[in-house]
Amino acid sequence: MQPIPIITSDGSHSLFVPGINEHYHSVNGAIQESLHVYITAGLNECSKINISVLEIGFGTGLNAFLTFLEAEKRNLNIEYFCLEKYPLDEDITVQLNYASILSPQHQNIFEKLHSSSWENTHLITPFFSLKKINADINTYHFDNQNFDVVYYDAFAPDKQPEVWNPDIFRKIYTTMNPGGIITTYCAKGAVRRMLQSVGFKTERIPGPPGKREMLRGRGELKTGN
Repeated sequence: MQPIPIITSDGSHSLFVPGINEHYHSVNGAIQESLHVYITAGLNECSKINISVLEIGFGTGLNAFLTFLEAEKRNLNIEYFCLEKYPLDEDITVQLNYASILSPQHQNIFEKLHSSSWENTHLITPFFSLKKINADINTYHFDNQNFDVVYYDAFAPDKQPEVWNPDIFRKIYTTMNPGGIITTYCAKGAVRRMLQSVGFKTERIPGPPGKREMLRGRGELKTGN
């Protein structure tokens, strides 16, 4: 069964997946959650101007759209790369109200994020490029890519346990630039220990509305000789 659009507490859409009884975002506010977890705690913690972002789970495109808006606001150059095993159909994505709430003048950009073909790099604007890969993170092999910020936005561990394992986090860790940042809404101790086991220095930080804590990890900062 296809995901069902719902309205969350901040007025923005999320999707409900009946098969696993799970939502794509917090029912306490989809936009609020994504801003808090991925933009404030992730992207904005990176001091670079040229930033390479990896998202695990493109989903509704909300995180990508928020990143685009932040890049425009702060004059950042973003290379956005994402892995998504189950892309959404257009008849669902056209219903989503993120652009109308956040920036109506960029409705065309939100639509372009979804309509851009998979497996290819697209220059959405001169400062924002997008490459979407239809793949399973467990079997995907990164090809000499290096990321500054990682949004880990898979379904919860009790709903999708196969995408919460040390092998995946080790794979991600090896792709990250020194001092790279990974953020996730999940604050489970088992996930924190997985991140630590592959080399991330982790911290629990305040979560978005309705959630007490979330996790942020940082890669090793390498110093010169």
